[in-house]
Amino acid sequence: MSTEPEPAHEDTAAAVDAGPETPGATSGPAPGAAGAADEDGAGASDGTARTASSPAADADPGSLGREADGEDGESSGEASGDSSGETPGGQPESAGAEGDAAPAQVSEAEAELAAQRLERERIARRKAEKQGPIEAGGKLSGTAADLLAAVRAVESGEKPAATVFAEPAPAPRRAAPEPARPPRPVAAERAAGPVGPTPEAVQAVRRVLAEGGAPEALAPQAAALLGEGAEDALRANPWRLLRVGGVRPEQADGFARALLGAACGPDDERRGRAVTVWLLEQAALAGHTALELPLLTAALAERGVPDPDAAVQSALAEGEALAFQDALEEPGARPASAPGGSGTAAGPGGADAAEEEEDEERPVRVLIGLERFALAEESLADGLARLVNSTPKQDGSAADWERAADAARGAAADLVRAVAGHGLVLHTGGEASLAEPAALLRAARALGLRAWAAAPGVLGRDRFSALAGGAPSAPGTPDPGGSPAPEDSDSGGPTPAVTVAGLLAGTEGPGRDADGALDLDLLVVLDAPHLDVEAGALLVESLPDGARLVLAGDPSVLWSVGPGRVFADLLAARICPQVASRLPDPGPLGELVSGIGIGELGQVEAPGKEVVIVPVRDAGEAVHRTVQLVADSVPRAIGVPAEDTQVITPGHGGAVGTRALNAALKQRLNPGPGRFGGFDPGDRVVHSPVPGRVLPGRVVTADADGLHLSCAGEDVVVPPELVERTVRHGWALTAHQAMGGRWPAVVVVLPGDAVRALSRPWIYTAFGRAARHLSVVQGVEQALPRAVAEVPAKPRTTRLPVLLAPQVPTD
Repeated sequence: MSTEPEPAHEDTAAAVDAGPETPGATSGPAPGAAGAADEDGAGASDGTARTASSPAADADPGSLGREADGEDGESSGEASGDSSGETPGGQPESAGAEGDAAPAQVSEAEAELAAQRLERERIARRKAEKQGPIEAGGKLSGTAADLLAAVRAVESGEKPAATVFAEPAPAPRRAAPEPARPPRPVAAERAAGPVGPTPEAVQAVRRVLAEGGAPEALAPQAAALLGEGAEDALRANPWRLLRVGGVRPEQADGFARALLGAACGPDDERRGRAVTVWLLEQAALAGHTALELPLLTAALAERGVPDPDAAVQSALAEGEALAFQDALEEPGARPASAPGGSGTAAGPGGADAAEEEEDEERPVRVLIGLERFALAEESLADGLARLVNSTPKQDGSAADWERAADAARGAAADLVRAVAGHGLVLHTGGEASLAEPAALLRAARALGLRAWAAAPGVLGRDRFSALAGGAPSAPGTPDPGGSPAPEDSDSGGPTPAVTVAGLLAGTEGPGRDADGALDLDLLVVLDAPHLDVEAGALLVESLPDGARLVLAGDPSVLWSVGPGRVFADLLAARICPQVASRLPDPGPLGELVSGIGIGELGQVEAPGKEVVIVPVRDAGEAVHRTVQLVADSVPRAIGVPAEDTQVITPGHGGAVGTRALNAALKQRLNPGPGRFGGFDPGDRVVHSPVPGRVLPGRVVTADADGLHLSCAGEDVVVPPELVERTVRHGWALTAHQAMGGRWPAVVVVLPGDAVRALSRPWIYTAFGRAARHLSVVQGVEQALPRAVAEVPAKPRTTRLPVLLAPQVPTD
């Protein structure tokens, strides 16, 4: 199947009308690199500075580099800037402001982390308001308490640092949180966020930033992060400026030199400690929950820290990081000896001596991590072990469950049977497999269980609701686009679906019972690969005793933006039943995406022009062709209007990023003067009421109260001072932003400089958002099939499998 390139001025409809073409190989002209693609590790975004990438970083499985398109799928506004390329040590740079006077832009992943941190702080505040405090999973006990004691021992000099590592012990399950307050009206979003710093505090920080030569625009964020006394904190330790998103170590060094003068030096203990924490935060942006000690010390050395080991010990002693020693089970690593046999001493202490000798011979890895992620991962492991080891609540007899399974078909019957007797079940499959969780929910509700589905984002929630017979998709949300109807969709009524954030906050779903646990018996989490360790920990901690949890999703899509790989770790651990769907995604698109999932980008027969490739030479042509496809070609040749077509590109900045594409699409589809902060009525937008969460919608109007939007079926008013930071145009999204959504037509744009952003999960996710038609505007040529065949997801360092191993049996 050949591709005949067309001049840039010709109507792109000719490419669509010409017939089906697959995006495997193309004979089109060589791509140009007119602009940076602004993908993770490939280009610089707005408000960032670009750094060089090291080949070693890409080759090292423990690299701190972020996976392609590490933007958060639910973030917009100022939080939509990407990190720039990787540092020589492999860690991603969250670069500072573009120019000295520009405000720092936080990345999408940082925005997600900030949103999760705010969620945990909000729950903690609710607990503190109770008359009697509730013991929480974040309380220092078990492993956390042991580590704190070890840190104090190192600080006092009682023990050397090498002896502080101890095997992790399970932490006690935390009590359920306090029942959520009644939901607020959406119009009250102005009051939804945390109370910010006072103007006086911001002004004080602005003064010290100006004194140190740092951009004064960083003052609000620095004051909010450092809290009361932020000015004094910066004067006492200028390197604390690294806590502000987008600030790099060299920038903090310059700030410290200006404030400290001759007292500033690379061997300053404060610098080593701050850079250690910064590297761990960069690793979290890359998806790691902890870093191996040798990798961390090597990165510190590359950052000019004279004594990396001392810097790590200082961070441990100050409680800014935690240390772990995880055993690596390798064949033949431990000598086997029967009790009382040769080599085992008899009598008291003999067994202990033998065990200590074996422990010394067992290979281990030493990990360093931030406390918040370490405790979240331990809490998640404890909660999952509780589900696996407990007996689920019995609603209905075994015969009732068997009758429900018999009424289902295929893997749906297997799923019902697995859930009948287990507290934790994993379900895998593509788009068509959503019918099976829908069938499970209907069967469970027919048996009297309080059953709910939750998705990480509003796109996934509305897609599942439309598929399963629930509330129709709201204006501005994607059409399910021909997904197969669930089995017996006319029975059992609508399937309730909510977002994970809404469920935890109490603004959606069943609310909480008198003990503070979620008032449900069965929870099905959709799009489970997008769940990170913090959100996962909050969910399992909130489940009541006897509840059942089903994690369902496609294991081939992009992983979560936040740290961890919860779904993949659980699939590998094999601690619970796993039900694989046997429903293939239909049609040429289903065949194409299924092949990508196994590393093959083959040609498919597409008689209905389901798949079309449009080769381009440079960035300007890519933008031109994209606009033609959305506005003219796809509506005329495919019959899908522009409002039902979604554009997906690897990054936000650059000549073919979301910003450039959105500007061109607005000019063609909804031109206007942009009187309301760059927006006009009818503009397609994404709104981020808090960092890390995206609501698709449209602009309705604007007045003195702010910008009026219609988002997910609800009217939202964005105050004028928040418009620039929380609202972006939404004709073009990144793959992470589009996760969970599905549109009748999708245009994927791959400019020539996007090669380093491409991976099999990215391509699988982007191509899989199309339900009826996929156009690929590409200038990467053979890099596309090569990425599918040779570039899997970047590995992430996590501890969940190690934490689960001693607590639950394996299959």
